[in-house]
Amino acid sequence: MNTLALLGGQPVYDRPFTPYNSMGEEEVAAVTRVARSGKLSAFIGAWCDDFDGGSEVKGFEASWAARFGCRHAISVNSNTSGLIAALGAVGVGPGDEVIVPPYSMSATVVAPLFYGGIPVFVDLEPQTFCLDPAKVRAAITSKTRAIVVVDLFGHPGALRELRQLADEKGIYLIEDAAQAPLATEFGRYAGTVGHIGVFSLNYHKHIHTGEGGMCCTDDDELALRLRAIRNHGENIVEPLKIADITNIIGFNLRMTELSAAIGIEQLKKVDRLVDAREAIANRLTEATRGLPGLTPPRVRPDCRHVYYVWSASYDEEQTGVAREKVVAALAAEGLPVSQGYVEPLYWLPVFQQRKAIGRDGWPFTLTDRAYERGLCPVVERLHEKELIEVHVCSHLFTEQEQQAYVDGFQKVFANLDSLRKS
Repeated sequence: MNTLALLGGQPVYDRPFTPYNSMGEEEVAAVTRVARSGKLSAFIGAWCDDFDGGSEVKGFEASWAARFGCRHAISVNSNTSGLIAALGAVGVGPGDEVIVPPYSMSATVVAPLFYGGIPVFVDLEPQTFCLDPAKVRAAITSKTRAIVVVDLFGHPGALRELRQLADEKGIYLIEDAAQAPLATEFGRYAGTVGHIGVFSLNYHKHIHTGEGGMCCTDDDELALRLRAIRNHGENIVEPLKIADITNIIGFNLRMTELSAAIGIEQLKKVDRLVDAREAIANRLTEATRGLPGLTPPRVRPDCRHVYYVWSASYDEEQTGVAREKVVAALAAEGLPVSQGYVEPLYWLPVFQQRKAIGRDGWPFTLTDRAYERGLCPVVERLHEKELIEVHVCSHLFTEQEQQAYVDGFQKVFANLDSLRKS
């Protein structure tokens, strides 16, 4: 094939990729309508008809609950806020342990700290990059209050197994389904299997409202507590005669009417938008199947992967070429690719220095748990040597752009000998 661009040849694609934009005239019209009404938010932080927001927020929540088949959908202003509300709703308190994965956005593992919870990192399955349920079982102690499972990259975790484990142990399962709208396991949507599931509506997700999130639950009590934590819950204790006021002191985690109006329109086309991302990823999988040293994303039986990220595993021992050199070669061909996702989250200073809230290191003062390197060997290997990613929700992926990825991967892997010698 042609000489690699990294070695002086012509790249397969020589222009910027088109940014992904799911906004249409429907969203413009919705925003205009709400803006002209002058009612950009309708929440009141006291018990009244508007404690749960205005008509757009309530309409969006009702539509979401109907689409995902859950009893309650509670909107928030971000997935981060949703995780904080969820951990508060299940009663996490000082010294309680919360099992978390080492690979995700940092908010997943930092959220327990706000209540004095102690994150306990458990390693991943190397095939799906989600929590290993056998290792979760081994990590549960008398102090465990909750498990947070991330449906990473758009592939559902072992949700049914983890929910059964949580119920067996009398603890809670919280799903961080930020990257996985419409992903399924055994016919059930990710985000609806746990006691609470949290979705992201951040601007670079499949569908979005700029910033925003949605919590799903079938539990009436948890739904009330989520709504209370979202909106100054201390003010509704007396009128609602709430007996257990644990963690009911509230925040302002509220979604605006503008965001909700956009969300209603986005939700109407969620199938088309997610189907398109899945089709792009499937095409890349087929084009790279059989390339030396590269294993495309694997999907567990009875699961739907919705591909927030197309994540391949690379074996540099098989090829004799370092992953960094392969990724540099792909980038030189004009392809936006990345390697290693984020660093294992227990490498963050907050865990290495064991210092979070206040000057004395609380809540780490409540535990002798250490966060040394080597804690989760699977994720460290993935991060340092194996993962190669295409961020499927970052670009539009026109036909030309999809073909560029196909051509670029095939060109680079056909020229591994040249890379080995360079």
